[in-house]
Amino acid sequence: MTSVPVTVYVEMTPNPNTMKFVANKYLLINGESVEFHSGAEAKGYSPLAEELFHFPFVKTVFITANFVTVAKNDTISWDFVTMELREFIKNWIVEGKDILIQMPVAKPKASGDDAKPAKEYAPSEYDDAIRSLLDEYVRPAVEGDGGAIDFVGFEEGTVTVALRGACSGCPSSTATLKGGIENLLKQHLPDVKEVVAESL
Repeated sequence: MTSVPVTVYVEMTPNPNTMKFVANKYLLINGESVEFHSGAEAKGYSPLAEELFHFPFVKTVFITANFVTVAKNDTISWDFVTMELREFIKNWIVEGKDILIQMPVAKPKASGDDAKPAKEYAPSEYDDAIRSLLDEYVRPAVEGDGGAIDFVGFEEGTVTVALRGACSGCPSSTATLKGGIENLLKQHLPDVKEVVAESL
């Protein structure tokens, strides 16, 4: 049995602080995606993410389909670390180590007096239509940029989405949200008035 050699190439994303590491094989299947903000958060879920947080400049790790998006802090330029990260991820895949052991359970938002409870959205007659438009037109482009978009809810003309991976905190994501996604949904669904991103 001949195994296909693993290749990992690097893609820039519209967010200057994130870089996308694309493998020639699937890391997660069934359209799953997962994002971690610390090694402690990744512990017990993603050995790969946990190890990536040992690099002192790594801020978040987002894994989906066939790529890993890494966000870094401002302490170092990508020029110095891109190849090292690429080799690390490639070797991890080549050695057949676990990418994800189990999906983390969605955690409730932080508790405390000042914490706002996560908003609950009642199902609406437009939810399925919005989801399918996002899946068909928006998700491929967002994944192409190293991120993910999730439909959160629809209420009184406002569609709320959650942006993750490279899209989270990206300077151009607001323009994409307003210019692209909002226009697309308004075209197909006249009841949509605006699209907003949930702040995580």
